[in-house]
Amino acid sequence: MQFFQFNFSVAEIICFGTLLMVFIYQEYFYVRYINGVNRYAKKLQKSDIEFITAQPPVSIIICAKNEEQNLKQFLPQILAQQYADFEVIVIDDGSYDDTTYFLDTLKRKHPNLRSTFVPKSTKTISTKKLGISLGIKAAKNDLLLLTDADCRPASELWLAQMVRNFTSETELILGYGAYNEEDTFLNRMITYDTLFVALQYLGMALVHKAYMGVGRNLAYRKSVFFENGGFTPTLHLKSGDDDLFVNRAATRTNTRVEISPQSVMWSEPKHTFEDWMYQKMRHLSVSGYYSVKSKAQIGVEPITRGLFYATFAATLVFGILGNILTCAAAVLLFLIRYFTQFFTVNPAVRHFGGARKYVFSLPVADIFIPLFNLFILIIKRPTKKGRNIFWK
Repeated sequence: MQFFQFNFSVAEIICFGTLLMVFIYQEYFYVRYINGVNRYAKKLQKSDIEFITAQPPVSIIICAKNEEQNLKQFLPQILAQQYADFEVIVIDDGSYDDTTYFLDTLKRKHPNLRSTFVPKSTKTISTKKLGISLGIKAAKNDLLLLTDADCRPASELWLAQMVRNFTSETELILGYGAYNEEDTFLNRMITYDTLFVALQYLGMALVHKAYMGVGRNLAYRKSVFFENGGFTPTLHLKSGDDDLFVNRAATRTNTRVEISPQSVMWSEPKHTFEDWMYQKMRHLSVSGYYSVKSKAQIGVEPITRGLFYATFAATLVFGILGNILTCAAAVLLFLIRYFTQFFTVNPAVRHFGGARKYVFSLPVADIFIPLFNLFILIIKRPTKKGRNIFWK
């Protein structure tokens, strides 16, 4: 019968051959990098990871701009950390609300709370980088832990869990910053995007290829900050106070990750596509300043992902018109990749303390988010790599 012939057209061979090659790379990427957190979690359960037992003094740095309400809600949880010796330095980044008054009131109750400020008249592209730099210079301790004013620690052990990774050779520690879950399509896309990016940068760091971190949950030594020139190389950019610094300072041996559920920082996600788009624009605007090696190692995945879906669709079309065996083989590869994703992503969600399960939304997010990023990079691309972007 025509449907079961075994001769294949050149188009079928090319499409299926390309599909098979990108499938192999995608499987390698998930097993090697994205699944790294799950492997590391099993090692933690078996107590196979060595941590320091001492609790050296730490300085927590928080930069806040018009964050009075968030500081009222979350700063007490930072100050309530179960840790022997730590200070909290809040930098008021030119706020117009009552941030300063609230901090002055809270300092009377907490002698380890300190504050400084960036003058409202300061003219610089990134007052946040200036604020963080001021906080770091004011810090009494070499060990620094950075977060944002709108972040809630998952537990009173957040500080201890992060700092336990500061072995003698460790200079940077990458943590996870999650977003609160809501029952909307937008929230599913945001939380999946955040999780995937985290699994990627944490997984790569676990195999000594650290390339970025997030300022919501990031620790490093004051000494490595100054040894790498602080933010001087990126002062002309609005963003990049976290990922570009890690990209510049991380080496194969000086970076560790912390993935315990108690160490997660939770924050409120954006609630409109417009706000999310501006947030993504801010992040993507500095991607061109990553090292060539970093851009190469993270750039291949979305390209092969796009090729996978494109060649999968083309193979189905050619298979239906030609040989049904080609369709069956393409569907098999699709299902294998889907279940690889399913049994990688969902265990990670549960490990970090999330309640969400990605089933039908998994392929939707897998296709939608790269297209959304491409739209931002091409249609909404900020001028001069982020120098003149309007920041909401």
